[in-house]
Amino acid sequence: MKHLVLGGVRSGKSAFAQEQVATSGKPVCYVATSQVWDDDMEKRVQRHKENRPAEWRLIEEPLALADVLNSLNSPNQAVIVECFTLWLTNLLCLEDEARLVKEKLALLSVVENFQGDLVLVSSEVGLGIMPMNALARRFADEAGEMNQALAKLTNRVTLVAAGLPMPLKSTL
Repeated sequence: MKHLVLGGVRSGKSAFAQEQVATSGKPVCYVATSQVWDDDMEKRVQRHKENRPAEWRLIEEPLALADVLNSLNSPNQAVIVECFTLWLTNLLCLEDEARLVKEKLALLSVVENFQGDLVLVSSEVGLGIMPMNALARRFADEAGEMNQALAKLTNRVTLVAAGLPMPLKSTL
């Protein structure tokens, strides 16, 4: 099962995604893409650590996400990735267009071929106003395109708002 979970900031998407991966009955690996840039982000990361089971394996990887998923690709594995928009931010900050394209293509390939249970968390950023600067517009465009591509490759897509999961796609 491959499941894309979308939502805004503090929408409840993380808690919902964790519930989904926990029901697999398989060993869980939590793949975190965030980097700690400031005190606020450090507090957010700490809160996420406190809210997930201690027995889950943790891998922190801000850039080479496809490599990590390839290493975990097994029918006996459950993986949660959080979050794709932070991963895109990390890649955009490199200002290396070739690396961005390479990582995105590699990631989509591994998601398509992933054999275990995979829960992907991403922010839905396209519901607000048009961003004022070029980088913010590029980020919104990249996130929207990535979310669309992931939605095509997953069996389930759920939008979470105000803690309420709203199924958008469910195929077996």
